Amino acid sequence: MNKISPAPSADLSIASLEPRPSRDEAEAAMRTLLRWAGDNPNREGLIDTPSRVVRAYEEFFAGYDTDPVELLARSFEETDGYDEMVVLRDIRLESHCEHHVVPIIGRAHIAYLPAGRVVGISKLARVLEVYAKRLQIQEKLTAQVANCINDVLKPKGVAVVIEAAHQCMTTRGIHKPGVSMVTSRMLGAFRDDPSTRREFLAMIAGPRAGMEG
Repeated sequence: MNKISPAPSADLSIASLEPRPSRDEAEAAMRTLLRWAGDNPNREGLIDTPSRVVRAYEEFFAGYDTDPVELLARSFEETDGYDEMVVLRDIRLESHCEHHVVPIIGRAHIAYLPAGRVVGISKLARVLEVYAKRLQIQEKLTAQVANCINDVLKPKGVAVVIEAAHQCMTTRGIHKPGVSMVTSRMLGAFRDDPSTRREFLAMIAGPRAGMEG
């Protein structure tokens, strides 16, 4: 087991540059939005809504308080020479669109080719979760996950595929339910070696019978 020195994170959010508003300020902003929508924030059904929304936002956007690099900092070399790809597929994805602050719901598939060391598989899912629990666009989320794994673990290759439905498209605007967006980021062997890429794509497209529950 070894501790890798994490590289400095270049992912600086506006929250790191300006003081975070207080909880009271956040709740006051929510009351303003309720009034703007045409309702009365002081009526019985809405009186506690501002505090509930703030608590929900703390959960939805918890990724701003976690450094994904630190999650990957501990790796293992006792692998008995294992050098084939490691694939984590069908990871539940929940994020929020940075343009309309509505949900992005889908699944992600993550793979890497170890270069002598491996990381606990839960850490791959956690890296996805950290970036997903920020305001996002799917293209950026896909690249952030792949780049972080590549920069910290320095494997032979990394692949990330995300399939998701965007409620900014299904519940407003164009109103097209049932449409999903697919994005991918291939690095190293997954980009340069067509057979490696095909193997990964075949693995994530394979049968899922018995895997639910």
